[in-house]
Amino acid sequence: MSAKFQKKVEDFTCEHCGKEVNGNGFTNHCPSCLWSKHVDNNPGDRGAECQGMMQPIYCVQEKDLFILTSKCVVCGLEKRNRLTSQDNVDVAFEIVEKANRKLLGLDK
Repeated sequence: MSAKFQKKVEDFTCEHCGKEVNGNGFTNHCPSCLWSKHVDNNPGDRGAECQGMMQPIYCVQEKDLFILTSKCVVCGLEKRNRLTSQDNVDVAFEIVEKANRKLLGLDK
């Protein structure tokens, strides 16, 4: 862990889909819908004033990891986070498909 990382074990209710999420100190998004909230400047510090919802916009495989990119709907900040085995892979695939369709100009 970096010096800027602060482990916070917190449970929360997803503000996007309403799922109750049990945090483990590394949980940074809802495992059901993959949305998160812009609460940190550095992981775990809870110092962000924005508090906007972070929409999952893309997912990519890097070696043996799947990396989710989310974008704050309020300030536009983008953050990347690893997916875990608890995350809904079907939603991740839907995000990839939607992003690819947009890139190809298939979604208006």
